[in-house]
Amino acid sequence: MPTTTAPAPAAADTPAAATYSIGDLAQEFDLTTRAIRFYEDMGLLQPSREGAGGRVRVYTARDRTRLRLTLRAKRLGLSLVEARELLDMYDSPRDTAAQLRRFQAVLGAHRAQLEARMAELQANIDEVKAQEKDTRALLARMAGKKDTVSRATAAASTAVASAPTPAAALRRRRRRADPPAA
Repeated sequence: MPTTTAPAPAAADTPAAATYSIGDLAQEFDLTTRAIRFYEDMGLLQPSREGAGGRVRVYTARDRTRLRLTLRAKRLGLSLVEARELLDMYDSPRDTAAQLRRFQAVLGAHRAQLEARMAELQANIDEVKAQEKDTRALLARMAGKKDTVSRATAAASTAVASAPTPAAALRRRRRRADPPAA
């Protein structure tokens, strides 16, 4: 909620300028007060100081706009340094066309970086897909061999189960070799 400062006695006929506390901006933009102080440390915001020892920050409509534009730049993926450079450019009384060309150049460079990252990600996705395909094929081959091995193992198990044990085979051989006593 913006607060208004009392007009100076000499400017009694002009409307009061809107000012904001750090809490007002934090609530409006869903930020922490720490984040706003960080943006101030980065030179993006320049509140005036009031109160004992200048402990109370007072933000103007200009600071509010700069914060909104900083957050927009962040959403676009620009660094805070790039955002500050662009914001400072608009504060200067220089040629607007030059400012817009610079902004266009920053955006173009950023878009190129994003496209390069997107190409890298797509290459990574393609490699993962290829690895998944190879793994599926390997698992299918292993399953096919396992079925073959399983059938051979089952046949061998059946043969082994029906075959006499070595001790039984030895007894049978002895009986054949030794005729029963009469």
